[in-house]
Amino acid sequence: MSQNMPRRDLQGQSGVVLIEALLGILIFSIGILALIGMQSVAVKNTVDARYRTEAAYLASSVVSQVRLDMANITLYSDSNTGSYAPRTTWRNQVEATLPGINIASVQRVPSISLVPGPTYAGDLDAPNQITVVVRWLQPGETQERRFEIVSMLSRDLP
Repeated sequence: MSQNMPRRDLQGQSGVVLIEALLGILIFSIGILALIGMQSVAVKNTVDARYRTEAAYLASSVVSQVRLDMANITLYSDSNTGSYAPRTTWRNQVEATLPGINIASVQRVPSISLVPGPTYAGDLDAPNQITVVVRWLQPGETQERRFEIVSMLSRDLP
């Protein structure tokens, strides 16, 4: 009988290793799926940051361009219905850089608006407030993204 006892213990233990192995594989699989999910969120956030950076750069670049071309400041404004090559070039650059913009079909066209700034007694040249708005639609999303920059511009007179 003593020889049968170990066999009963072994027969009662059969399949336990298989169950432990399956549980180990399940826990490992859940961990891998969590890592994949975190990676996809990280990639999405990286793409979002890239487009925001591009929009900030493009908006700042046109403000700097206007500062250098103060003599033609009114030609940059959306209120100017005529064509002005630097404004058109900038808009085309925005369309080529950011997704979801189609200037030809008037979808998320970047805008530049100018309004007179505050004037003070003795001002020879009042400043202008420039507002640049860049909008885009990231791939796979329905919510529009927007970057806006507001700056005061004035001519430096001697």
